[in-house]
Amino acid sequence: MAEADLIKLVEAFGRARLICVGDAMLDHYVTGRVERISPEAPVPVLHVDSEERRLGGAGNVLRNLHALGAETCFISVTGADAAGREITRMVAALGNAEAHVLPERDRVTSVKTRYVADTQQLLRADRERAAPIAAETRADLQAQIKAALPHHQLVILSDYAKGVLGNGVAKEIIDVARAAGRKVVVDPKGHDYAVYRGASVLKPNRRELAEAAGRALADDEAVVAAARELIERHGFGAMLVSCGKDGLLVVEGTDVHRLAAEAREVYDVSGAGDTVVAVVGAALAAGASLLDAARLANAAAGIVVGKVGTAVVHANELAETLVDRDTLKSRKVLPLPLALDHVARWRRNGLKIGFTNGCFDLIHPGHVSLLGQARAACDRLVVGLNSDTSVRRLKGPARPVQNEAARAAVLASLAPVDLVVVFDAETPVELIRELRPDVLVKGADYSRDQVVGGDIVESYGGRVLLAEIVPGYSTTATIARAVR
Repeated sequence: MAEADLIKLVEAFGRARLICVGDAMLDHYVTGRVERISPEAPVPVLHVDSEERRLGGAGNVLRNLHALGAETCFISVTGADAAGREITRMVAALGNAEAHVLPERDRVTSVKTRYVADTQQLLRADRERAAPIAAETRADLQAQIKAALPHHQLVILSDYAKGVLGNGVAKEIIDVARAAGRKVVVDPKGHDYAVYRGASVLKPNRRELAEAAGRALADDEAVVAAARELIERHGFGAMLVSCGKDGLLVVEGTDVHRLAAEAREVYDVSGAGDTVVAVVGAALAAGASLLDAARLANAAAGIVVGKVGTAVVHANELAETLVDRDTLKSRKVLPLPLALDHVARWRRNGLKIGFTNGCFDLIHPGHVSLLGQARAACDRLVVGLNSDTSVRRLKGPARPVQNEAARAAVLASLAPVDLVVVFDAETPVELIRELRPDVLVKGADYSRDQVVGGDIVESYGGRVLLAEIVPGYSTTATIARAVR
């Protein structure tokens, strides 16, 4: 399939409806910087700057499906504890997921805490206790799946060996799904793949496949042989094997396809398997062949390993990787989630981020001077652009003269501008909170205490720059002269 057709598949993700079942967990990131070694023991001292909690495990598969635009029924089991309640809130906040997060009183919700200095993970601390789910919970889970199957096209099983899919649960789900004519994609754990008998696609990584095969797998030929052996033994439809820097191997019947890794930069491989299984599932549900689903998943994996932590890949982001690279480089107008990914990548490369904002209705020399001064004070400049709705609230019903698409296109064509993000609010304060620029730039017609978001930027060590104003230029004045 040509890349143009793959892009159409990505666009079809919005029509995909999937059931995702598995072990949800909470990923806790403690991020900071290391500047010295402890005098108490030969260990680094992490000066903590921030903490973040994300959905992990099967929850990260759900996050990826949400980012791809797929409609998902999510079914999992947690403890009746604070972490379990937080997972339930996070799932509900995603918005396009039907959620059945079943709490068990005696269960401990898995929490993985990662301590990170810049992009380097120093330590991971796990709080968890793997245990089979109770009989009553099992019956409830199966009832939810049976009720959802008529309305969904495919089932993903995300097994992290914490107990949700153990003790025969996975096999029961596969049997009922196949009886309903639905495909099942499994991200497996453990050495006994008999528990997934009859699955449509199994997606182990090379290490997991070696464990299931009971032997080392030194090269592609050994991987293919092990995959075929297990496919025949357990009645799988196909196998997709993640081979890290060596890409993906697709084994389906007599066909074998090797897909080279597409990563341009690798910062963190955690959660990449979740991205692969989500993209494969969404693509198959959208009508793709397994090979084309794997091609999309391979591209997505190349994106996600360039991000820190259990990250996700957005549908727009995936589509952009499929277009010509020169065209991709010129795309500067992005929604906030993708802009945040770019900003995070720039920061990891030690670049200073600048930010300015405005309506930029009719670009004039004053604007050009402001943008040039802003870019000179940083390595990458992000421009917040007021949406048409926002401009009307600020300037009146006759404005803007140019719509937001036109204004964004003009800004993106200017050399000092690296990214443009359109926002609907009257002020960019929430945009500033999300982007956390190192330098916030406004014109010198503002005083420092009048700069929206200035206090936020200065609170974490950033600075506010008041750019010199080029006299005699104003969009309002230009419009007034034009209508005389």
